[in-house]
Amino acid sequence: MQRTYKTASYAGRQSRPMTTEPIRFDTKIAVLLREDLETWQRLNVTAFLVSGLGTTVPEVIGEPYEDADGVPYLPMFRQPVLVFEGTKETLTAAHARVLSRALPRAVFTSDLFTTGNDRDNRSAVRAVPTAELDLVGLAVYGPRNAVDKVLKGARMHP
Repeated sequence: MQRTYKTASYAGRQSRPMTTEPIRFDTKIAVLLREDLETWQRLNVTAFLVSGLGTTVPEVIGEPYEDADGVPYLPMFRQPVLVFEGTKETLTAAHARVLSRALPRAVFTSDLFTTGNDRDNRSAVRAVPTAELDLVGLAVYGPRNAVDKVLKGARMHP
């Protein structure tokens, strides 16, 4: 089900030809969103969740980019981020599975929609016991099979 987002280079501007062949990674970066979120919430939650993986799991980050004029750009993930959705129950079950497998993860709770800064975000999560977190999003990174098991019951985001 994994797709590649690479396309062939245009007008020969790149020094190495890019391939349209899918690249199969041994690992997976995935985001699971609760299906009842509004569009702006889905985008916001996804951005926050993947930022956590990028800062603590250095192997997910590729090399910096540079355009043909030599203008540098920040590095990004070296592989696609797959986005899934599911019910509140699916998210709760995935959270329990990711904890039992001790995979790198990030969470976003409904309380974070009411806070306005990092300090308050962390306080809001810290104030709620694990089993009572009102999860709206979860990011996970790890071996493909382990991540697939965590996401059991979720479906690809349309």
